[in-house]
Amino acid sequence: MAREPRPPIVPPVVVEGEVLRGLRLEVRQFLAEQIESGRFTPHVDTWLTRWDRDFTRELGRRGWLGMVIPEEYGGQGRTYLERFVVTEELLVVGAPVAAHWVAERQIGPSLLRFGTEEQKRHFLPRISRGDLVFGIGMSEPDSGSDLASVRTRAQQVDGGWRLTGTKVWTSGAHEADAFFALARSAPLDPAHRHQGLSQFIVDLRAPGVEIRPIISMGGDHHFNEVHLDGVLVPDDRVLGTIGEGWQQVTSELGFERSGPERYLSTFQLLAAAAEAMEGGVLPLDPGLGRHVARVAALHQMSFAVSTALEAHADADTAAAAVKVLGTTTEGDIADYVDTLTATGWIEDEELHTLLHAAILQRPGFTLRGGTNEILRGVIARGLGMR
Repeated sequence: MAREPRPPIVPPVVVEGEVLRGLRLEVRQFLAEQIESGRFTPHVDTWLTRWDRDFTRELGRRGWLGMVIPEEYGGQGRTYLERFVVTEELLVVGAPVAAHWVAERQIGPSLLRFGTEEQKRHFLPRISRGDLVFGIGMSEPDSGSDLASVRTRAQQVDGGWRLTGTKVWTSGAHEADAFFALARSAPLDPAHRHQGLSQFIVDLRAPGVEIRPIISMGGDHHFNEVHLDGVLVPDDRVLGTIGEGWQQVTSELGFERSGPERYLSTFQLLAAAAEAMEGGVLPLDPGLGRHVARVAALHQMSFAVSTALEAHADADTAAAAVKVLGTTTEGDIADYVDTLTATGWIEDEELHTLLHAAILQRPGFTLRGGTNEILRGVIARGLGMR
């Protein structure tokens, strides 16, 4: 049977200063009130699957979006560590955060680094308010995690570029207003595949854009194919420098791969299992401690990446390590709880709902954002091993 909403259960944290502790408690109290009032139901993998624009706008109103965006561009001018605290608290309780996730996580920082002054002033205030939903157009059919093999073409025309090609696994494209598209703006040189790539800011409501849903085996719709048929992108919507798309994308992936969403997607399931053990619904199992310890260690690692980002240090290798270890842990948590409940029916509706969703989402954990095989290569190169 279902239980009453519980207060958030959080993993151990590193030693935090007064500002971070105060912010964490403020966000935690807000979320507990939201759960108690029935505003949302905690779930798993909510940064990908749970869309709520009103909730996102409320976070923006409270100053919890655009935290690392300077005040002159409508942001909060706060630190990556403060953003980390807010992000972790939202994920721990399984809040519906998908509407702002991509824009807040990587679009904003990328615009700050590569965008023109006009692009910053146009997009960043709307991201910080939660009014603008973004997607990412990197992956393509038959490309896997090999971004250098993209075949989407960008042809220069009067006043801009026309993009033709297909992007796939585009999370939330059916909800998004725009996305960053990686395209080949110069003929492919097989000896230098990383050259001739550029990024473009594409209006997903523009003529020539067709969004086709990809329905998961559980019936959910959060992935899409995005077909671009000669879509005109004005010159003022080129991101960064033509021909430097590869360098820009690899920098952007550091933001994508290192966050708490790479180890907390199934934390609600782990918390529910711990509570079931405490209540005698499940037998006390020593394996619980191993998974809690893994989450705690990943918290430390991800926090360290945020510390590096705050110091403007290179965090690509560390981010890849967090992603590999974190997404493996998320899947292992789903398998662990599945094994615990396999001996018989457990009369706990919440636990089974979370477990069912986690099992359905599990195949994607180690694929999205780069497969483990690709990321191990990134780590090896970063360590000078290849």
